[in-house]
Amino acid sequence: MLKVSIPGWGDLHLEHLVMDFNGTLAQDGALIGGVPEAIRSLSGTLAVHVVSADTFGTVRDSLRQLPCKVEVIGPTGQDRAKHDYVNRLGAQHVAAIGNGRNDRLMIEAAALGIAVILGEGACVETLQTADIVCTDILTALGLLQHPLRLVAALRS
Repeated sequence: MLKVSIPGWGDLHLEHLVMDFNGTLAQDGALIGGVPEAIRSLSGTLAVHVVSADTFGTVRDSLRQLPCKVEVIGPTGQDRAKHDYVNRLGAQHVAAIGNGRNDRLMIEAAALGIAVILGEGACVETLQTADIVCTDILTALGLLQHPLRLVAALRS
């Protein structure tokens, strides 16, 4: 569990990290360098989940050696499926990271929502629902590895 108190914002008691795959952890179906190490590091503190429509068909093979649960969702209702997944875990204990339009509801529902802007860009609606926006996935994961960065970004 990751606990952090953020003055003027609130307390986080995170148990789960839910992430998108393509555009978040991977570009064009290939994992971004440094992501496996970051997932291994965070898995000691948070249960790591990857929920993906698997655009390139690579999510299971890419993550099979990593300590995370992979959920492949269908071609329709993806935004709702990701939202429901976060709620089943207990949204008040979830950090969510994504970039696409189908990530906006899970980012909004999660106790901590992080949007990332990588090679495929990010949906404006998703950026508007996020608590924090990062320009790369390693920076986003670093917020959870070094929680005082969350305090610096979110305190008021």
